[in-house]
Amino acid sequence: MYGLYVIGFIASCVMALLLTPLVKKFAFWVGAVDAPNHRKVHTRIMPRLGGLAIFLAFVGAYFIISPALDAVNSNAAFGLLLGGFVIVVTGALDDRFQLSPKWKLLGQLIAACIVVAFGLKIDLVNIPFGITNFNIGWLSIPITILWIVGVSNAINLIDGLDGLSAGVSGIATATILVLALMMPNVTVVLLSVILLGSIAGFLFYNFHPAKIFMGDSGALFLGFALATLSILGFKQAAVVSLLIPIMILGVPLSDTFFAIIRRYVNKLPISAPDKSHLHHCLLQLGFSHRTSVLIIYGIAFIFGASAVVCSVLMSQNILWGWVLIIVALFLVMLVGAEAIGIISKSRKPVLNFFRSLFGKTVQSDRLGK
Repeated sequence: MYGLYVIGFIASCVMALLLTPLVKKFAFWVGAVDAPNHRKVHTRIMPRLGGLAIFLAFVGAYFIISPALDAVNSNAAFGLLLGGFVIVVTGALDDRFQLSPKWKLLGQLIAACIVVAFGLKIDLVNIPFGITNFNIGWLSIPITILWIVGVSNAINLIDGLDGLSAGVSGIATATILVLALMMPNVTVVLLSVILLGSIAGFLFYNFHPAKIFMGDSGALFLGFALATLSILGFKQAAVVSLLIPIMILGVPLSDTFFAIIRRYVNKLPISAPDKSHLHHCLLQLGFSHRTSVLIIYGIAFIFGASAVVCSVLMSQNILWGWVLIIVALFLVMLVGAEAIGIISKSRKPVLNFFRSLFGKTVQSDRLGK
């Protein structure tokens, strides 16, 4: 079986490698290009639509390898493929015609509803502390749709540097793959393997200096796929709470969270664009394009590794262990966000609190001497 997974990865990776140059030519032909402006980092016209190569490689590899695996949940897989098609078309139209936000949201809602129609829902919320498998009833539908749309847009928001969204999505996919192998869950393993291969093949052309952008077609599809895989994988695991998929997607979700807080603090509309996302802040600190991307890769890896460790600790009922990890991650994330100015360049209440606390401690030690 593991040999089939390797074949699936190689097949999707090779197809992405072969398809991306063709999609690049197609993007120029139809005029799906990204021109530089004051908010963009690139300085020349770049082809978009890279998501088409990722999606086509993903679909092609699935139909190559899935017939050899009897345990694949084809109903769930087709839900992901059909919903993925809708979201890729939505993103591709935006890459070419710059759709209004309401039309983009409509496409995302249709894709999310397709997933729900195929039976993929967050119907059980696992709550530690003695309560397990809490059925949320009819709320499962709006919560599932909100999760899928939210993650799709979170991946889209961090798509600001060459290779950033693809690399972070690849790390999140690899984390889901590891957890699916631990369960085990054949369907999630297969889908994760071919998605990872598609990302790897495309990243060859997308890492700095990029030859093509994934565009909304790619960012929305990767977010959609990750959200759907997290539902498919973790709804079947009684020992895993909703904290695990949130940790896996820690980088895009935290960046989105801080963007909302930042715009609230600065009295701006939530949808207002700015240049204060994580990658912007790292560039403003003087890091190079490539170094900024690698730093964010490292942060994504820490989130992913923490999710795996917490999953193991939850399965062993080691409550204090995973609670400690989550609290430590949250504090480090908050302090780091204030340090680089992702929320506000001037308002830093948490850092000021720690400075005053440790400042008083140092002063007390000096007085004691």
